[in-house]
Amino acid sequence: MTENYEVVVVGGGAAGLSAALVLGRSRRRTLVVDAGEPRNAPSAHMQGYLSRDGMSPAEFLAAGRAEIARYGVELVEGRVVDARRDTDFTVVLAGGRTVRTRRLVIATGLRDELPRIPGLAERFGRDVLHCPYCHGWEVRDLPTGVLATSPLSVHQALMVTQWSKDVRLFLHRVDEAELTDQDLRRLAAAGVSVVPGEVAGLVVADGRLTGVRLVAGAVHDRAVLYTAPRAVPNNDLLVKLGAEMHETPFGSYPVIDDRGLTSVPGLWAAGNASGFAEQVVNAAGLGYRAGAALNAELLMSDLDAAVGV
Repeated sequence: MTENYEVVVVGGGAAGLSAALVLGRSRRRTLVVDAGEPRNAPSAHMQGYLSRDGMSPAEFLAAGRAEIARYGVELVEGRVVDARRDTDFTVVLAGGRTVRTRRLVIATGLRDELPRIPGLAERFGRDVLHCPYCHGWEVRDLPTGVLATSPLSVHQALMVTQWSKDVRLFLHRVDEAELTDQDLRRLAAAGVSVVPGEVAGLVVADGRLTGVRLVAGAVHDRAVLYTAPRAVPNNDLLVKLGAEMHETPFGSYPVIDDRGLTSVPGLWAAGNASGFAEQVVNAAGLGYRAGAALNAELLMSDLDAAVGV
């Protein structure tokens, strides 16, 4: 038999759990389906979340799961493999379980694709980093590199100088001619050294990064390396359900209103499923907003139906 819910939330990260918490406290029968692939899993800790600064991602998610359970929200570990909409939504999980829901929240986030350099992925979240706001304090004043993935990496290198004054920008496969005069002037003013040439790999000793090796053979002593992964939104369900999407330099995301409602009635998006730059604290806030707005929308819809509107 097909089970019925008022809301199904796909994705059990900060955004999904936050939406589910609001919905559970609003007495909505809610199901969270979580594939267990949080974007920040490689990190030992998360920063910048007031009252949760330094907490591990795993501890954060465990606390969130315990909180939603107190309000009767059901969580199942699994993956949604299909979804379709008629008057409501039909959601199919891997293994064949099928549920019906009046509203659907997509909080599936995104995944990071790193440059294909030997050793980079293994150190991601430790001394290979992408966000100085997430990790800059912990690696402050260390010899720092920035691996360019595009001319936009100049901005990343300039930002990193707030945490370290010893910064080198490795152009890798970016041609120096692609940098503007303004880029070069800013880099010089910030004291950033520009290193041309392709990066071959990392030098690791005693379990920590000690250098960056170029294809030409030179090794630059570095203790930290920032890079900008390619963001790959997990947007398959949004596309399948017909949500209007818009292209950005960081992938394709749904067009949403200020509450998180997509162009498809009853279909909501929150967290990194709705945009690239959301940190954990932002994602949780967006999930809360979507949950509260969704509850109000359901209530008014039921009242309008009762009076024949």
